[in-house]
Amino acid sequence: MDFSEMDIAESALDLIGNTPMVRLNRVAADLACPIVAKLETTNPGGSSKDRPALEMINAAEEAGLLKPGGTIVEPTSGNTGVGLAIVAAQRGYKCVFVMTDKVSPEKVTLLEAYGAEVVVCPVAVAPDDPESYYSTAERLVKEIPGAYRPDQYSNPANPLSHYKTTGPEIWRQTNGKITHFVAGAGTGGTITGVARYLKEQNPDIQIVAADPEGSVFSGGSGRPYLVEGVGEDFWPTTYAPELVDQTIAISDADSFAMARRVTREEGLLIGGSCGTAVAAALEIGAGLTPEDLVVVFIPDSGRGYLSKLFNDEWLAGFGLLNTASGPTVGDVLASRSSNAPELLYVQPHVTVSDAVRLMRDTGVSQMPVAKGAMPIAAAEVIGAVTELRLMELAFDADGVLDKSVESVMGPRLPTIGAGQPVELAVEMLESAQALLVLDGGRPRSVISRTDVLRFLSPDA
Repeated sequence: MDFSEMDIAESALDLIGNTPMVRLNRVAADLACPIVAKLETTNPGGSSKDRPALEMINAAEEAGLLKPGGTIVEPTSGNTGVGLAIVAAQRGYKCVFVMTDKVSPEKVTLLEAYGAEVVVCPVAVAPDDPESYYSTAERLVKEIPGAYRPDQYSNPANPLSHYKTTGPEIWRQTNGKITHFVAGAGTGGTITGVARYLKEQNPDIQIVAADPEGSVFSGGSGRPYLVEGVGEDFWPTTYAPELVDQTIAISDADSFAMARRVTREEGLLIGGSCGTAVAAALEIGAGLTPEDLVVVFIPDSGRGYLSKLFNDEWLAGFGLLNTASGPTVGDVLASRSSNAPELLYVQPHVTVSDAVRLMRDTGVSQMPVAKGAMPIAAAEVIGAVTELRLMELAFDADGVLDKSVESVMGPRLPTIGAGQPVELAVEMLESAQALLVLDGGRPRSVISRTDVLRFLSPDA
């Protein structure tokens, strides 16, 4: 049958690109300038990553780096994996994807649905750690015959895909009236490719990177944060900082709140990184005029985050939402003496003797063990120590006091959100000596049974 005169795509790959734009009328109602969203959710894989996936595989085939029957290996937070899986399905390749343990379970299931193998690695390790998802991917490439790693973080085909398609689409759709482009920076492919094209058309167009607090792009160290698929703990070679005019750091709390707001007010189901971008776009738009036009890039849908940012209990557990109808864990903290320490913890390398001395000097009987300086991330908490346990060890074995805390620590303290009800804390403390309180996604303090009892019976 002749399909040449029919409006029917030859394959899913022909559906990539030419995504729509829509004005955000409600969340930007107080702004003088219009905010317009570029919706990448209409790509066959549901995200912007379909674009570089196709471009990178095309380039690999042309260069002879990927042969028929080969295996694609890539570390990914999910969306690039979906794009690569779609290309692989069309062209007969196998896929192995490496993900961190902060990624939502829906994303793992989704990649497996495409027939891919998924390897999960810890997020709270350095990029050069053998267990990091970068190192694991490199090892798999060496172990699997015929394997090819696209490496979206250094592959020039990544930004090239957006230079060739996304940038021209935005220019055409706005009739060249765009004044500001706002997008999250992860691999750097989107913001670099689009920026390069748009600035060739009009050098005055402002490029704004929306970045999670803690990511290197906005001056952080790359320590763990909760938003997925945006920000980094290193500088990808696909990111061209000279093309970015401004970088705005957005907290996990503001990112998730904005994603939920856009979903409820605009009817657009978007993810956390999209919330990051929209929050930055509104911040930029606050100082602009009706003659300006802000385009904010929406890389994916919120369907992959239903168990996380759209789950009230998940948010509450990280102290990102108040779910209590009465007193909260935060109220317990507020009721404590002003002399009570907010958060005391020890580094893994600290000796047992130093940990015992710190607990005695401060009057606490248990402390988390965590990496890094304040403010630490929840993922950086690796265990806990109690004064009683340390003293028992010191009594039973010679030389324990000189050992590192990491070598003798116990499991992490159970966590509870600052906005969760006191009743939940009471229930959890029936089986735990203390709880680590999370607020805004980060550890804030430790509460004990004594703290809760004093709050519930202040005159006792």
